[in-house]
Amino acid sequence: MSASSFLKALKAEGLTVVQVGDWRDHNRDHKGPWGPVHGVMIHHTATRGSARTVEICRKGYEGLPGPLCHGVITKDGRVHLVGYGRANHAGPGDDDVLRAVIAEKGLPRDNESNTDGNRHFYGFECENLGDGDDPWPAAQLEAIERAAAAICRHHGWKERSVIGHLEWQPGKVDPRGFTMASMRERIRDRLK
Repeated sequence: MSASSFLKALKAEGLTVVQVGDWRDHNRDHKGPWGPVHGVMIHHTATRGSARTVEICRKGYEGLPGPLCHGVITKDGRVHLVGYGRANHAGPGDDDVLRAVIAEKGLPRDNESNTDGNRHFYGFECENLGDGDDPWPAAQLEAIERAAAAICRHHGWKERSVIGHLEWQPGKVDPRGFTMASMRERIRDRLK
């Protein structure tokens, strides 16, 4: 999917999209290939404040340069596009999980980190402290659902192509505060 098709798909799903800087050409493609892409990965940011969160996800930080995702979903439900192409969001994960995503089957437990996830997943960072107490507003949860569904719809994927970072890489906990099973149900219903 081209950057223009990505933007069009998100808007067609009813999302409010904010284009940040040169997002279409902001990527880490010089560090390796992006693709084939097989799924969508959901994260929480462990940050507070929409403007600060978008800036961190766009620029990165010492030791982890941006973009840190393709889109940042803020608490108000807006999707801020910060990059397109390879992004530093997934890191290494479990090849068995990747095979299950490709086959759209139930996920095995992630127990190794032997596969480059930045190559194979679209990534959405969602503004939340990730402490289990910070609320997830209805508008934000709906935007996560819509963004994932937009990509699935474009590629002809089902809800099983959407995973959380915690399902990909051992030791990760994001997103915390809702379950990926409940989010996949929402995405499934939207895709019907």
